[in-house]
Amino acid sequence: MSLPKPDAIFTHESDLDGLVAGVLLRRLASQLHGGDCVLHAYHYSGWKQRDMREKAAWVTDMAFEARLDKPGWVIVDHHPAEAQPRQAQLIHDSTKSASLLAYDLCRQQDMASPALDRLVHLSNVADLFLENDADFELANDYANLVRVYGFWNLHDLVNGEIEKLLDHPLLEVMRVKRVVEDPLGFGWSRQHMHEITPVLAVVDTVVGNTNLIIHQLLDRPANPYEVLITLNRGGNNSYLASLRSRKGEALRIATKLQGGGHPNACGATLPRSVKNYTDAVAYLRQVFSPQQETRLNSLDSMFAGLELPKQ
Repeated sequence: MSLPKPDAIFTHESDLDGLVAGVLLRRLASQLHGGDCVLHAYHYSGWKQRDMREKAAWVTDMAFEARLDKPGWVIVDHHPAEAQPRQAQLIHDSTKSASLLAYDLCRQQDMASPALDRLVHLSNVADLFLENDADFELANDYANLVRVYGFWNLHDLVNGEIEKLLDHPLLEVMRVKRVVEDPLGFGWSRQHMHEITPVLAVVDTVVGNTNLIIHQLLDRPANPYEVLITLNRGGNNSYLASLRSRKGEALRIATKLQGGGHPNACGATLPRSVKNYTDAVAYLRQVFSPQQETRLNSLDSMFAGLELPKQ
């Protein structure tokens, strides 16, 4: 496969998968074309609003969409594609994480190493939430490094040498947080669930691995909700909604909030009018009220099958 020289590389800022995939593609671009290509990282909301002005670019850990379908663009991803490519190159496999897909490309250029084998495996287990893997708990500790310390902070701490994350001293912090905080956080969150609809609820969190806590709540026999949402304050005082489910329902909810991601793990940024937690819950109740749902479903039915005029 011939990969064009990128003007820039774009990746997802929120998780370990985006960090590892972005760094690997940056190394691959240098190997193939020389020089050092700039790496950009975005959350979903910022990415959706960005103007795609580069003549050539590589994108990873972001879903393929029509506006990325340009000559000289390469998308390496595992999320459900929103369109079919006609001009761009789409390297897609829903059974692999973005980091594993990027590493497959690196392997073709003899850029593999035992350290990268291990790190990519852990990233893949965490991102695909492979609960039956023997390294599942450890993989989540690695994934939490990015969630706790931030994409660029962690990148700069190891100077872009992601192999240095293996057995990093900060992993002991993640282990202690898991052992001490997760049981406390689960017990507290179980008592603080706020119904939005009969199948959708917002969960408050205070300590612990939010991702693991939410999945434990979803697995409880007494849990009536198909989708659980957690709310966090992001940059520019915005509120971020993280959605989780077990049977693919989360992505449908996230799409109505102008977000995206995996069928069972996705996110969205709430409007700027949402200034605090109370506003966020009220906004969700308004969006998913029975009257609003009926109106949106009617509009979907009205426009289903219609072919919009080409621009």
